Amino acid sequence: MTFKKSIILITTCLLLLGSNLSAESEKECFEKVSRGFFKFNKGFDKVILRPIASSYNKLPEPIKKGTGNFTSNIATLLTVPNHVLQGNWRLAGESSASFLINSTVGVLGFANPAAKMGLKNQQEDVGQTLGAYGFGAGCYYVLPILGPTTLRDSVGLIADTLVDPFARVTLREKELLSISGSDVDYYSVRGATAVDFRADNMTNLDSLEKNSIDMYAAMKSLYLQNKAKKINNTFSSEDDDDWSEFNK
Repeated sequence: MTFKKSIILITTCLLLLGSNLSAESEKECFEKVSRGFFKFNKGFDKVILRPIASSYNKLPEPIKKGTGNFTSNIATLLTVPNHVLQGNWRLAGESSASFLINSTVGVLGFANPAAKMGLKNQQEDVGQTLGAYGFGAGCYYVLPILGPTTLRDSVGLIADTLVDPFARVTLREKELLSISGSDVDYYSVRGATAVDFRADNMTNLDSLEKNSIDMYAAMKSLYLQNKAKKINNTFSSEDDDDWSEFNK
């Protein structure tokens, strides 16, 4: 899909669905289908993701920490333009400085000297930017593999690939500022991010499944609360990865 077609698609989605997005609705859409996808995702997690995450947890701590730092640093490329879109110039400056320092002194982001310098790197995406503009979540549903989302965040997910330089250089143009990439690079980083998140939350997710009467409903509540906190910038966590308050 070309850049122009992507812009037209996103604009059309926002225009057609604006009335739904403008309301702070958390209504369920396609619940039976979503529960089916949720069951499928649990099976995928049991057979593939959890075993990989378990093996990942056995790696030396420096390797695990370095991988998490690297994927977080790459995510900063999406964070900076979203801070700018939200008018958060101070945070945009801090995130830019964090990326530059970690990418150089921190050896491509495997180390995180920026954090030791007190630079904040509060990760943002287009879904959060839409929320900051006043767009409500809209319908909640579950996608296969990708998991929980809302109408707003689905539109944001498409838009992310337009404003994220890493996505542009890997998924779209394949080259940006003389830097070339491929689809494999993009999905490798996304996969590493998912494994790192799953490994960090091994005990928490197992406990949630064991103690929840309805895990589907529990995951929905966690996801929506997490998004609300990110949009309102109420996180106290130093490391603002996905569902970071769940890492406690």
